[in-house]
Amino acid sequence: MIGLILGVAAAYLIGSFSSAVWIGRWFFGKDVREYGSHNAGTTNTIRVLGTAPGIAVLLLDALKGWLAVRLDFLFLTPATQEYKVYFDVALAAAAVLGHVFPLYTGFKGGKGVATLMGVVLALFPEAYLFAVTVFAVVFIATRYVSLASITAAVSFPFLEIFVCGQTEPILRVFSIFIAVFIIITHRKNIGRLFKGEESKLSFKKNRKSSEK
Repeated sequence: MIGLILGVAAAYLIGSFSSAVWIGRWFFGKDVREYGSHNAGTTNTIRVLGTAPGIAVLLLDALKGWLAVRLDFLFLTPATQEYKVYFDVALAAAAVLGHVFPLYTGFKGGKGVATLMGVVLALFPEAYLFAVTVFAVVFIATRYVSLASITAAVSFPFLEIFVCGQTEPILRVFSIFIAVFIIITHRKNIGRLFKGEESKLSFKKNRKSSEK
C-alpha cells in the first residue's frame, strides 16, 4: 500500500511539470495560459510561441506520461508484482491528472492529449501506432487538432479491444476512460466544432492570438 501511495504521488508530481508554462516563462517571458485559448498544451503553445516550442512541449508532455508509468519498478515489491497492471494504470491516471491539474502552476494545465500519448505508448504499445495514425489522418484532412484528438480517443477502445485483441479487463476499462476523459476535456471544443467556430491549426505563429 505504501508503494502504491508513493508511486501515485510521484506520477502526479511528474505529470504536474507543465512544460508549456515553463518553456514560455523561461525562454519567452510569457505564460501561455494568458494568451490564445489560455490552455497549457501543445496547440496553444504553437499558436502563441511558435512551432518549435510547441513540438518541444509535445515531446516533453508525452515523455512525462511514459516515464510516470515506466518508473513502476521503483515502487513495486515481489508481493505486489502480480498487481503490476493495476499499479501501472493508477500511475498513468495520476500523471494525466497532474498534467490537467498541475501542482506547481496553480492547478491550471492542459487537456491531457500529449501526456496520454506517452501513457498509451507505455501501456498499449501495440495500439499506439493505430491511434497516432487516426489522429494524423483526421488532422491532415481537417486541420482541427481537437477533432483529431477526439476521434483518436473515441476510436482507441475499439482499436485496442477488437483490433489488438486486448483481454486484460483493467486495460479495457482504462482505454474507455481515455475516450471519455478526452471528450470531457474537449467539451468546449466540441461546442465550437458544431457551431463552426473552432480554429484550425497553422504552424506559423499567430501574432494576433499571442496578444492579450
